[in-house]
Amino acid sequence: MPYSIAYRAPMALMLLLAGGLAHADALSIKIENDIVSTGEDGHYTGGLEIIYGFAPEADHWTDGLSRLLLDDRGPADNVAYRLAHQIYTPEDIEQVSLVRDDRPYAGLLFGGVSLFSETPGQAVRTTRGVHLDVGLVGPAAGGETIQRRLHEWTDSDEPRGWDNQLENEPFINVGIQQRWWQQHTPGGLEFEYGPMLGGAIGNLYTFAATGVGMRLGHNLDRSFSIPSVTPAQSGSQYFTEGRGFAWYGFANLEGRYMAHNLLLDGNTFTDSHSVDRREWVGDASLGVALTWSRWQLSFVNVWRTREFEEQRQSDHFGSLTISTLL
Repeated sequence: MPYSIAYRAPMALMLLLAGGLAHADALSIKIENDIVSTGEDGHYTGGLEIIYGFAPEADHWTDGLSRLLLDDRGPADNVAYRLAHQIYTPEDIEQVSLVRDDRPYAGLLFGGVSLFSETPGQAVRTTRGVHLDVGLVGPAAGGETIQRRLHEWTDSDEPRGWDNQLENEPFINVGIQQRWWQQHTPGGLEFEYGPMLGGAIGNLYTFAATGVGMRLGHNLDRSFSIPSVTPAQSGSQYFTEGRGFAWYGFANLEGRYMAHNLLLDGNTFTDSHSVDRREWVGDASLGVALTWSRWQLSFVNVWRTREFEEQRQSDHFGSLTISTLL
């Protein structure tokens, strides 16, 4: 499939979804990259995601889906349309032959929709997100072309092993995450902490997750939750406009039982490179979010345990998101 055509299906999906837009109110651009934190290039090389979020009206097309998956009291508090591209490579990208003991080359291109709800409480605030992603893994996703062009522009090492990438395979994935936030006000600041449960099912990822997170800052009620990183779905960057400056620092610990990971297990229906996936994977993340008027900037540092048996060391990468209210 030609590279330009590879983008048409997800773009067409996004345009179709946008046709039902009620009150679009936020646009976010999210960049995930290992170079942001380590200066290295390998494994989860990088991702770019565009997120368009809004508060839907009662008759929006997502109303029925919200009642089914979130609760039966009404529409979601926020809906986000997402368009994303991600690149995965082994550490040695200059080797032409197959690097058998490192992860496969893979490009991902996908579109998605996320539904978010929030239940306020005097002591406990509950947040929930449900996500649907549809996309493509393989040469048609354009990972090779994008990485080659970027490395030419930045005069970086030439990636030479893309002939060994995963084959074309469409995927569909559904995910859910719920958090319970205990709320306190120590020393004039605002503090939230609490557990999380989540999971996903599909031919891209299938996993169960649990963890605990915390936020400490000022005007926490202007932001929904902690920014997420792959394989968790994005979209929760929405926030509300207000006077003055709002900020919070956050930390999160998450453990996942990975029952399936297409990016490590290889193609489902054709022969491809694969590695021995580890079933238990953990993330530790630290970050900060700054909000001023109609703008928000968030940064996350992520440390991830080894994802496959042949992996020599854990991964470290960063995520940067800039958002504006429209």
